[in-house]
Amino acid sequence: MNFLTIFENDIKVLFPELFLTISILALLMYGVVYSTSSHHDNPIIIRATGWLSIQILFLTILLLINNPIHNQVFMNNLLVADYFGLITKIVLLISSSIAIIISFDYIKKERINSFEYMVLVLLGTLGMLLIISSYDLMSMYLAIEFQSLCLYVLAAFKRNSLFSVEAGLKYFVLGAFSSGIMLFGISILYGFTGVTGFEDLGKLLIFSSNESLLSSSGIILGIVFISVGLLFKIYAVPFHVWVPDVYQGSPTIVTAFFAIVPSISVLTLLTRLYSSVLHDLIQYWQPVFIFCSIASMLIGSLGALSQRRIKRLLAYSAIGHVGYVLIALSTGTPEGIRGLLVYIVIYIIMSACFFTILLSLRKRENNTQIVMIDELRALYKSNPILSLTLAIVLFSMAGIPPLAGFFSKLYVFLPAIHEGLFLLVVVGIIASVISAVYYLGLIKIMYFDKLDTWVSFEQVDKQKAIVLGLTTFLILFFFIYPSPLVLMSHKAALMICL
Repeated sequence: MNFLTIFENDIKVLFPELFLTISILALLMYGVVYSTSSHHDNPIIIRATGWLSIQILFLTILLLINNPIHNQVFMNNLLVADYFGLITKIVLLISSSIAIIISFDYIKKERINSFEYMVLVLLGTLGMLLIISSYDLMSMYLAIEFQSLCLYVLAAFKRNSLFSVEAGLKYFVLGAFSSGIMLFGISILYGFTGVTGFEDLGKLLIFSSNESLLSSSGIILGIVFISVGLLFKIYAVPFHVWVPDVYQGSPTIVTAFFAIVPSISVLTLLTRLYSSVLHDLIQYWQPVFIFCSIASMLIGSLGALSQRRIKRLLAYSAIGHVGYVLIALSTGTPEGIRGLLVYIVIYIIMSACFFTILLSLRKRENNTQIVMIDELRALYKSNPILSLTLAIVLFSMAGIPPLAGFFSKLYVFLPAIHEGLFLLVVVGIIASVISAVYYLGLIKIMYFDKLDTWVSFEQVDKQKAIVLGLTTFLILFFFIYPSPLVLMSHKAALMICL
């Protein structure tokens, strides 16, 4: 009883994560017991576990919204609950739900019978929630490793595919290497400061009377190594080489999950660590982020031009979008954080719409999905609604006004202009023009290229149709009423900067 009294508030704040953890264990037990039951003829229960997973995520969102404690550091200063984390957690849980919803038809057509897929998605989501709440270097590292282990297994989930196993192995080897670098940086930072908590580290850097501490080469070196580990997780250049292979080799539903969900958690952590804790060392880490931003935008845009496979093109497109996010992070201002949140939410909406369309394009003749860009030829003839939806998404990703993608880039460029980072803005505009070449090239293939043989696609199922309708509506009409997202992002940015 005394134990519960001491940690009463901690349990209240952590209740959504505790509920998710217990639910995952219950779901795993249900799957293990029921799927191996000879009494029930060993049923295939992956669809049932999928719908249960969506309900679990929905209940977790409700618990987060109705949590009585919103601003508190808990678990001995290892975790934090604030408005910034609340918003990103809700976006993360909604994204995970979308990733599960659009996977049902793929699972059925590809005859994936392993219910463990849903459990791994939920475990990865739990790890991401803990990353968002991290308030200590050690809890940060453990949460990132927890998430990464789930993603490694998901990448290699299709065990009968050599490409999937190769993708998982590449991701695991390079991910382990980046984790070792990050842990080395944490040990250096702890060796020179004697603290690992974000709050203690921030106070030490702000109130230190010893100027040599702020410019200590050991502290700077530790921050550089930590930055390398975190930038790998969001696949910023030059830590991006694994992304095209992992995107291409992983099952399409796993690629969709990678594109839609994980980046928001690490970007939230980056924002909390650099814009809040290490803000006084901005002259040291800002040039690193500026370089990675410029390199990501250029490499992402130029690399996508030569791609003939859709998922590899999307991988380079994701690398380019990370460059735009790093523009906002490089400013180190509340306006930059607001732009970062707006960009992330709109990018998740666009990615969810694109991957839903990609999963919907399954050939009726041989029950296979499209792989090459050329297979989109004359799509408007066989499926005019789907081709129009894809064209809208591509225009938005290219930044054509008045679609949502234009405003996401606008809210990223404005803080950079106010801070005098004109080079980033110029490179961003040039990269946008280059990216428009391959985005509009896809539209040209869909509408103007001639088709050699007639190809018919299967009908879009109800779940994906709903996701497509909602995401397309948000992309088209975001400009009419952007205030809720902008105000929510602005409030979250102010809360983390106070």
